Amino acid sequence: MSAQPPRSTFSATLRRPARTGDGEAWYFVVLPREVSDTLPRRGRTSVEGLLNGQPFQATLEPDGQLSHWLPLGEALCAAAGAQAGTRVVLEIAPVPTEPEPEVPADLREALQAAPAARATWEATTTIARLDWIHWIESAKQAKTRSKRVGDACDMLASGKKRVCCFDPSGFYSKALRAPEAAD
Repeated sequence: MSAQPPRSTFSATLRRPARTGDGEAWYFVVLPREVSDTLPRRGRTSVEGLLNGQPFQATLEPDGQLSHWLPLGEALCAAAGAQAGTRVVLEIAPVPTEPEPEVPADLREALQAAPAARATWEATTTIARLDWIHWIESAKQAKTRSKRVGDACDMLASGKKRVCCFDPSGFYSKALRAPEAAD
């Protein structure tokens, strides 16, 4: 029998991001460092839990400070009776098995056109694929993202299973952080 992942219970202030990006309403909380310290990795990590008693599953994002932040959808927050600026109670635990990440369309198309890269991609672990996707998605400009997709296919085609020189926690590069709060 395998051990259950540790569960953490904490309260945090629900924040609205200053910029939502795609126009859809969403919220976030920043995890206390001591809660983040119980997680299996500093990069993206999938968790299951409760928000004010409402069940959810989500992916934590690294905040660049060796902790994480949690994006929460509007429907979940409404069901939990939570509004921006209020304290919420969360209970989280890492999922027993990291789910397969959704491959972005540009990367999926590039992998379909590069059989050697696709073969290495399929031979990597879920965590490695998550890091490749995170590296591509962390590009701030479309030109950089496009270059990273091409570079990923080149590296994968050469047999490289892990993206190099990418700090999935954002701590050393300072490239990743929690969103700026609107309120």
